[in-house]
Amino acid sequence: MQQPVPISLLSPARDLAVGKAAIDSGADAVYIGAPKYGARAAAGNSIDDIAELANYAHQFDVKVLVTLNTLLTDEERQEAVELAWQLYKAGADALIIQDLNLLKENLPPIRLHASTQCDNRSLEDVLARQQDGFQRVVLARELTLEQIKEIRQNTTVELEAFVHGALCVSYSGKCFLSEYVCGRSANRGCCAQLCRQPYDLLDKDGNELLHGKYVLSLKDMDRSQYLKELLDAGITTLKIEGRLKDAAYVRNITAYYRQRLDQLFADPHSPYCKASKGNIRYDFIPDPAKTFHRSATDYFLHGRTADMADWETPKSTGEYVGKVSRIGKNYIEVATSVDLHNGDGLCYADKGFLINKVEKSVSAAIIYPNRMPQITVGTHLYRNYDILFQRQLENSKTCRRLPVSISLVETDNGFRLRIGEREQVFVCEKTPATNAERAMQTIRQQLSKLGDTIYEATDITIDLSQPYFIPVSSLNAWRREVAISAPHAQPLSASHPDAPPSADTDASLAHPITRSCIVTPLMTCRYCILHEMGQCRKQRQATPDNIQPLQEPAFLRHGKQLFRLRFDCSRCQMTISPV
Repeated sequence: MQQPVPISLLSPARDLAVGKAAIDSGADAVYIGAPKYGARAAAGNSIDDIAELANYAHQFDVKVLVTLNTLLTDEERQEAVELAWQLYKAGADALIIQDLNLLKENLPPIRLHASTQCDNRSLEDVLARQQDGFQRVVLARELTLEQIKEIRQNTTVELEAFVHGALCVSYSGKCFLSEYVCGRSANRGCCAQLCRQPYDLLDKDGNELLHGKYVLSLKDMDRSQYLKELLDAGITTLKIEGRLKDAAYVRNITAYYRQRLDQLFADPHSPYCKASKGNIRYDFIPDPAKTFHRSATDYFLHGRTADMADWETPKSTGEYVGKVSRIGKNYIEVATSVDLHNGDGLCYADKGFLINKVEKSVSAAIIYPNRMPQITVGTHLYRNYDILFQRQLENSKTCRRLPVSISLVETDNGFRLRIGEREQVFVCEKTPATNAERAMQTIRQQLSKLGDTIYEATDITIDLSQPYFIPVSSLNAWRREVAISAPHAQPLSASHPDAPPSADTDASLAHPITRSCIVTPLMTCRYCILHEMGQCRKQRQATPDNIQPLQEPAFLRHGKQLFRLRFDCSRCQMTISPV
């Protein structure tokens, strides 16, 4: 029978604490920012913290991937190489990089993963990365299942795909809007997230068709219903976005995907298995709608669909509560079956309020808000802050444990204690027990107490010629003395050379950095405003009555900034350029 394929659930780690929370919640791998040169400049971490995370992770065969995925200046490249060596020595298992010029440098023998910032959106792109020597390619989020299958059938490199989290409206690595407007380059880890700002949509005559709408703000990705389809298409690493997210979010989302994957792997005929080890004990029921959540889209996985964006708000909407049915002087009645709490946060459109007090019935709730909002009957309300669930996540004792077998065997002059793969013989006087049943019970009970270690006893074997009295203090001391430790996994070796290549390295590895020049277009998007408006020219959609047909050239306006929209229907993509 063919061995099952190990599948890795990859979770984000803003810092050491979040990384450990991800591991405890079921991640098979975590990705964390290096001290510098990561695509989230605000999420850098020290070498010491990365080393500590690697030590913790490797006990469970969990891998630690480090992001070194910005474009680098010539002056920065040598420092990045030195950093790569430090990360390798700290126990990192792989580097995620964008700047292909690094491949010409003397990097350590460590696995290299091609960041999604490399814009890996075609078979040709992935083949190029494979030829460059990458061991894994992080695919563009915009790819469909059919495109992923085609890439898998024609390449041998490992494939990684995003399954959850925030979406960039532009192809990754092809967004220069932040740099153009603010001087903050997304390719240098400093994106200003201008796609989450409101814009006016203008037609060729300057008529304002939409005012103050978040037309570039995509919903969050959620592919939790399609995990088997992704695996069958050839994906072996499923990635959760969120290197700026807190521990509560990462714990919740990681646990949710861990449980869904474990359900798949529980099938005895499943061709897939978990990539790491350890049993997880959860003390909460994960629910993606209860932490940061901008609604959901599977984003092109099954082709172009409607409602990929939320034009009303770029903020977390959370879970749906119900409709406002009545409004009083200082209260709001909502038709709902959701169990609301004092201190919850509710929102509608781009506004929100807190619940000071709530009175509940079977089908409705009387809400006394901290301030009366300007709201109307029929308004849909969402809960974007569940105070009880948040507290549960923040105080969670969810843990991960490695199963071990314990045996105590009598020797000629004492006892041999074995825990897992380690054992030790203890020489001592053997005293027959006066109460045999209690003595055996005490031995079993004390040996099973593995305390705050990462281990749990799955079975305990006691092989004695007769029951002996062994003091509790001795049993505890023996248990502690038998070093319960697992060898740390070594960094995976890569086929990357230890020495720098010759000066005539293939020029195709060049990956230009924008520096002071501005690249046009500023954004290249598969997402299309025309389609979102119901005006797709390929599908010949009927324009909704409340939206005028868009006459080109079309423009987006944000404050005093004006941008030109172009729709390339032959390629099914939209671009945004300066005027």
